Amino acid sequence: MTTTLDTHTDDLEARVGAFAERIVTAAIGAFELATIDLGARLGLYAALAEGPCTPPELATRSRIDGRYAREWLEQQATAGIVDVVADPVDDDPDRRVFALPVAHQACLLDPDSLACVAPLARFAVAGPAIVPELVDVYRRGGGIPFAGYGEGIRQAQAAVNRPQYSNLLASDWLPTMPDVVARLQSGGARVADIGCGCGWSSIAIARAFDGVTVDGFDLDEASIADARENARAHGVADRVHFAVRDAADAARGAYDLVCCFEALHDMAHPVAALAAMRAMAAPGAAVFVVDERAADALTPSDPDPAQRLFYAASVLHCLPVGRSQDGSAATGTVMRTATLERYAAEAGFASVEVLPITHDMFRFYRLSS
Repeated sequence: MTTTLDTHTDDLEARVGAFAERIVTAAIGAFELATIDLGARLGLYAALAEGPCTPPELATRSRIDGRYAREWLEQQATAGIVDVVADPVDDDPDRRVFALPVAHQACLLDPDSLACVAPLARFAVAGPAIVPELVDVYRRGGGIPFAGYGEGIRQAQAAVNRPQYSNLLASDWLPTMPDVVARLQSGGARVADIGCGCGWSSIAIARAFDGVTVDGFDLDEASIADARENARAHGVADRVHFAVRDAADAARGAYDLVCCFEALHDMAHPVAALAAMRAMAAPGAAVFVVDERAADALTPSDPDPAQRLFYAASVLHCLPVGRSQDGSAATGTVMRTATLERYAAEAGFASVEVLPITHDMFRFYRLSS
């Protein structure tokens, strides 16, 4: 009995220690994400990309205080984000030379790179500001509108998805529907982008298909303002138009392709939204829905990090946003395939096809009437 008890105690202590270590490691990661966001906002990575430098040189390049420059560089070196390429022979810390590895530059500086992860740091910094409101809605019910999360979350969300749309939407995703591509290439085609956010999906379609006109719809005014500016900056404002409008108010039967990218699970009334998309599609046109690659069932201690990410996002953002309107379906980020199929059937679609596209984060659906 004593041996069994000791073994059990040792096992419990080991599990306690392992879990405590996990939380400490996560906290360190959260702090380091904050330093990454700080560096991005101050232009420190862009300054380092110009070439190796000492702390005073970084301070001059980026116009920040020299002592803060040194502390930030030393922290980044300790975290393995920047390299120390030369140590001072006289131990003067201001003569130590730091460099940003080339392999890290796309991750931190190129907004169109599929490797760009800097927006995740913005999420980590902007997210905690909403916690007091989350405490309130978790107690009383209801939700928080997307606009209530502020500029940081809006811009981080757009920046996270931008590389996916810029690099994969036209080259990898749409080609799984050859008839759709043929319609878009025929000239004069019209596309509706529902829940377009800051417009990167709409812009990607317009840049890939000359002559296509894209109408982006979203209920968030700040997102639409950003989308219009992004379209102007990328030279497609003459063919990409954005409006603060519910999809139900859009033209019926007018579009050769109706899209909804990573937005359906956030909608309070997904069946009504899908019904509106169905009505907007011209005869034979596709409704293309891209949403999270949620597992088919709950798996405790899930080894797939994407599932952990989806649930964390749902707890902190997507479920509260979805519940910000009365009568919400309360879908949350984890919209499983069966849920989408049920919503589509209730909206009047005859079939849902899961397209053969491999992606770590997204699942791709073609809905047909």
